[in-house]
Amino acid sequence: MSKPIVAIVGRPNVGKSTFFNYVVGQRISIVEDEPGVTRDRIYAEANWCGKDFTLIDTGGIEPKSNNTIVVSMLEQVNIAISMADVIIFMTDIKNGMLESDKDIALMLKKSKKPVVLVCNKSDNFGKTPDDINEFYALGLGEPLAISSVNALGIGDVLEQVCKNLPETEEEEKDDIIKVALIGKPNVGKSSLINKILGENRVIVSDVAGTTRDAIDTYYENEHGKYTLIDTAGIRRHSKVKENIEKYSIMRTLLAIERADVCLLMIDAIEGVTEQDTKIAGEAHEAGKGIIIVVNKWDQIEKDNNTFNKFRQDIYNKLAYLTYAPIIFISAKTGQRVDKLYDMINNVAKMNALRVPTSTLNQVIDEAIAITQPPTDKGRRLKILYVTQASTKPPTFIVFVNNKNLFHFSYERYLINYIRKEFGLEGTPIRMIAKEKKDDNKET
Repeated sequence: MSKPIVAIVGRPNVGKSTFFNYVVGQRISIVEDEPGVTRDRIYAEANWCGKDFTLIDTGGIEPKSNNTIVVSMLEQVNIAISMADVIIFMTDIKNGMLESDKDIALMLKKSKKPVVLVCNKSDNFGKTPDDINEFYALGLGEPLAISSVNALGIGDVLEQVCKNLPETEEEEKDDIIKVALIGKPNVGKSSLINKILGENRVIVSDVAGTTRDAIDTYYENEHGKYTLIDTAGIRRHSKVKENIEKYSIMRTLLAIERADVCLLMIDAIEGVTEQDTKIAGEAHEAGKGIIIVVNKWDQIEKDNNTFNKFRQDIYNKLAYLTYAPIIFISAKTGQRVDKLYDMINNVAKMNALRVPTSTLNQVIDEAIAITQPPTDKGRRLKILYVTQASTKPPTFIVFVNNKNLFHFSYERYLINYIRKEFGLEGTPIRMIAKEKKDDNKET
């Protein structure tokens, strides 16, 4: 189930990043007392009164500026507006209502999205009605006076936001696998979806994403039921390659969050690029099932060693994804596309696998018998027992006598042993060490 999106917009230096950091509880955005510091959109998960949402911080807007950076920020905000369910429009009561505020208000009215109007920096300037009355002229309802620096009035803003959030969607059926196609622009994501839908169509319904400018496609065949999430880069507002890349990554992050399985698409002609490693890292850290899909394989000249060399090169550059299976396809010709379904089904199953505690500890005991835990200064690591805390990804809590003795190398050994025993292909595995008193401690 995807979370609603809330975007904070406004002209430069009105305090958007300070507000953002307070709400999400971390100092994520860079806060400096000068305009134009926040140039890239930044997002984080937030919660208020039990409602979860994704909060997006944006660069400042100066609608009539020809400055390249400001124009870039305006493009970013246009994307944020198109993606958002609710918009927080932040103004600065200290400086009063400016012409640029009026321009922004007009943009927001055209979006027809719910808008919460906020007058920031009200700690010293919001004590008389006259300071805030002029903002009624923006035609966006009652302005809320706040002070982001002093955390005054933020709760009132969030209450208004939550009132305007869409009703919580019903949980999607467990048998529908959400598949995000991720990768840099022009790698063939949309071509792959078109090939899938064009050749093996059974039930297809295209539904435009209401909170993100993307298309989710429900697709069903003899292998199962899927929601395909296309993360193709946004281009219509973008003339600069750098901007296209930023928008593409933003959409990819949101798609990864919603997915069960990510198809990481690599261009066979270009090989693994720096952008590929960043996108792959996001999917890995999010704990999603991952399949590495090498597209345009039909355009590669091959000999007997091409396949193995390419495969090894991928794992060398994406060393943390050695658990992810690799498939070589051509979205254009359809080569091996039909092999994807079984891989997707298996990876989704492994990502959601739950292992009985008794079976899990039996496997851990076998692993310990083969390779003894490490010692340090005469003290040996003792693994008391292991339990699975959660799925998606499989996460295990290891109770030990001393966390400091649970070295990374032994953790990796246990993860690899568990992966081999339970066939956990395509999914990351998390392992968390916790100290527990050993009742059978040797004296």
